[in-house]
Amino acid sequence: SSPPPPSTPPPTGDACTATYRTTNSWSGGFQAEVTVTAGAAALNGWSVRWNLAGGQSISQVWSGTLSTSGSTATVRNAAYNGSVPASGSTTFGFIANGSPSTPTLTCTRP
Repeated sequence: SSPPPPSTPPPTGDACTATYRTTNSWSGGFQAEVTVTAGAAALNGWSVRWNLAGGQSISQVWSGTLSTSGSTATVRNAAYNGSVPASGSTTFGFIANGSPSTPTLTCTRP
């Protein structure tokens, strides 16, 4: 069982953090990029989770593997970008249907 997600940003030294930015949008869809940054220790795999807003669905992901459960999207590392050095970062991107939003991301080790 995992602890509930923190309501404040996790302190440095936690496993990883994820930051989100919308890189493009158009009528009915958008493209976004997520940067995963390791904490004080290197990562050997990572997972980023967030809730999709109403009407959103992800149609394509690169540099990661998508799974969805209800309105929760989870992207896990691809085979080639799971190892992230301490304080290093990697990115993944996706294309989604719906309107852009700024979700709260939860980054965890696998």
